[in-house]
Amino acid sequence: MEPALIGTRLASAAISPLLKKLLVSDGPGAGLTGGARAVRLSSLVSFRGEKRTLTEKDVRKLAAALVERSAGGPGEAPFPADETEAVTHTLGTTLLALGDLDMDDVQAVRLGHRTLARRLRAAAPAPDGLSTDSVLYLESMTEWACLHILEFFTQRSTFVARSLVIQTRGQAELIAKIDEVIRRTPRADGRDAEFERRYLAHLAKKHSRLTIYGIDLRDSPDRWPLDVAYLSLEATGAGPADRTTDPTERGTHPTEPATDPTDPLRPRGRDRHLQERDRAVTRADLALARHDKVLLRGPAGAGKTTLVQWLTTSAAAEKPADGMGYLHGRIPFVLPLRALTRHGERLPSPEGFLSAAGCPLTAPEGWADRVLTDGRGLVLVDGIDEIPEAERGRAREWLRGLLDTYEGNRWLVTSRPTAVRDDWLAPEGFTELTLSPMTGTEVTTFVRRWHRAAGPEAEPYAQPLLDALRTAEHVAQLATNPLLCGLVCALHRDRRGFLPRGRKALYEAALSMLLARRDRERDMGAPSGLVLDEDPQIQLIQRLAYWMTLNGRVQMDRAHAESVIAEAVPAVVEASGHPPGAVFTHLLHRSGLLREPTADTIDFVHRTFQDYLAAKALVDHWDIGVLVRHAADDQWEDVIRMAMGHARPRECAEILRELMAAADSAADRRTRLRLVILAATALEHATEVAPEIREELLGRTAALIPPRHPEEARELAKVGRPVLDLLPGPEGLSDEEARLVVSTATIIASDAAIPTLARFTGHPDLRVRSQLVWAWFRFDPDRYAEEIVARLDPTELEYTVHNDEQAAALARIGLRPALLDLRPGLTERGLALLTPVRPEA
Repeated sequence: MEPALIGTRLASAAISPLLKKLLVSDGPGAGLTGGARAVRLSSLVSFRGEKRTLTEKDVRKLAAALVERSAGGPGEAPFPADETEAVTHTLGTTLLALGDLDMDDVQAVRLGHRTLARRLRAAAPAPDGLSTDSVLYLESMTEWACLHILEFFTQRSTFVARSLVIQTRGQAELIAKIDEVIRRTPRADGRDAEFERRYLAHLAKKHSRLTIYGIDLRDSPDRWPLDVAYLSLEATGAGPADRTTDPTERGTHPTEPATDPTDPLRPRGRDRHLQERDRAVTRADLALARHDKVLLRGPAGAGKTTLVQWLTTSAAAEKPADGMGYLHGRIPFVLPLRALTRHGERLPSPEGFLSAAGCPLTAPEGWADRVLTDGRGLVLVDGIDEIPEAERGRAREWLRGLLDTYEGNRWLVTSRPTAVRDDWLAPEGFTELTLSPMTGTEVTTFVRRWHRAAGPEAEPYAQPLLDALRTAEHVAQLATNPLLCGLVCALHRDRRGFLPRGRKALYEAALSMLLARRDRERDMGAPSGLVLDEDPQIQLIQRLAYWMTLNGRVQMDRAHAESVIAEAVPAVVEASGHPPGAVFTHLLHRSGLLREPTADTIDFVHRTFQDYLAAKALVDHWDIGVLVRHAADDQWEDVIRMAMGHARPRECAEILRELMAAADSAADRRTRLRLVILAATALEHATEVAPEIREELLGRTAALIPPRHPEEARELAKVGRPVLDLLPGPEGLSDEEARLVVSTATIIASDAAIPTLARFTGHPDLRVRSQLVWAWFRFDPDRYAEEIVARLDPTELEYTVHNDEQAAALARIGLRPALLDLRPGLTERGLALLTPVRPEA
């Protein structure tokens, strides 16, 4: 019920005197002797202080009168009749909370009646057990009451004077701050401002386009405008006021206290409702609006570097995109660590940021220091995982030095998930977030955008691919991040609807498309003066991948790369008749796999291709000792998995045996688990594995079940579908073990997990049921609703609704939850499905 509708039933002349009783009168004893000083709300309410005129019982009687007069005649109440007493009690408690708000009257008026009502509801205990109609009524009634209360405030004789004084003081403080900034800024001659204009224009142009791999066929653009291509993904984490995460993925460290404020079972009251405001899904590009310092993790291809581009262009834009205005006025410093540590020199000071990042502009002396000293910087440190592990400690000390020197800036550091430990930057106040896999809705959006960008000839392939993603699980398992989703789109269009099975086959097909068909599709002929087939190109380029991986690099000097190719050319028959320099130039400019980030360096267009080709080179040389020695190195995880795909059956068995032997000799459970999980996830890439090896490996994996804490649950989920057969039912498990088993299955995010999860629908523990509801968005909405959601005990259970499809599924199964957690993906259409339409009186 809207406040206006309540107002038609509550005539102001009749009801205003009731609400006015909540407030003290002007005059002696009213707490107004401070002259122009604003007055705390606790001093303005009549049921607090030494001279109070109302008791708590009186306030509850006043609430009863409000409810009675707004309910109308018999049968007209906007809420169930049997909830009248509970509604009255809750309204009284909400009104009493007016004395608990930490603000003054001027601040309250500035908030407005709707925001004040939200603050008031957050300060009061939750309306537990009430129907949706009752909750909506209470929200509207609180807004209506706040509207009158604010009017009372503004009518006080001293309010206007206080407001003017406070406004004048605020302006004086602002002027003083501006003067201080000017005083501290040596260059007030406009050169800084002029340079910043040129610098932001340079960044906007440099980072405004994005390569979407696969859109490189005839009549398709090489690069995509970033503002069209960018897809905002969700980031999850467990910051102190952040409830955006999976209910069982909070408190990942076993020593965290049991009173974690993000625990879904914490007491429902003021603390819980103050945090309700932070429960919306965290868009990765809005993370820095909520946290000054963020460590963002994500696997290869998840979109970390693209996010850095988006933040940079948003800060540089004159008119930022929706929601990105919080970066206006920030000066971005884009610092790719792979470039900064290429030669092993010291990491740069602020004055060296631009040259280290390849910016050709020359800043006024001391400019970067002034920007960071004033707290205007946006420091984007990309790719902790892309430097050798031995150098990461040095990078952290460099970062700590910057943080200690410059306060007030915003900082983002990106990394692959396992490159650094969980608390790596915790002492510096960083919030850790993780990019989530693309949801079904995000995949659909990406696929449609890709096909529009690829041109009219590609658009007819969009819907068949979306159908395949819904019905063919092996296809859906590939499209989990923007990189892989783009490759799936490109190959589906390129092969007229046929898609390879498995990740190795996907990469093979992508390489074939890039190396053998790219120029042919574009009718390019031989622009470099020579033509090389696919296999010799791979043989040569994998030498570069092998060197980079072996040396822990993702970039190498161009001169060194040329020497590696020159040494290999005589042994490659098809290339041996050409000058090595010409061969290198052809690979660099025509293969589609290499690029020049600077004039004297080269790297791969994406780390995934480097890992794939390094794995092939290692298998070709059969350097199994090298593979096993690096098994605990996060930079080698994907290399080892892909090596399994390249290896023959006997070689696969040897790799797996060596990994299991390394696990046996591990000194701690965490390392042992990591090695066993690495072997188990590598298993899915193998073409053929002896049954006894597979059974032994799965047996070792089963010994790690049930997981002991959320980190182990996430590691187990990496194994994928095979682990579902190893997960136990609820019988014999503690509540915590059941919760972690359910978490493992939901993270796998395959509909094949639904029968496993269905075994837990009768579990009495609220955290188990909360996990089952929260993970709904990862599965087919209708099937999950019927087999999981409909069978859960709704007692105290909050139902998270991410989108309209889930709202429609709730309506189909006839479920009207009392507690709802509505996420931003829900539109007005979905909200209408959740809000029952009452018949006309």
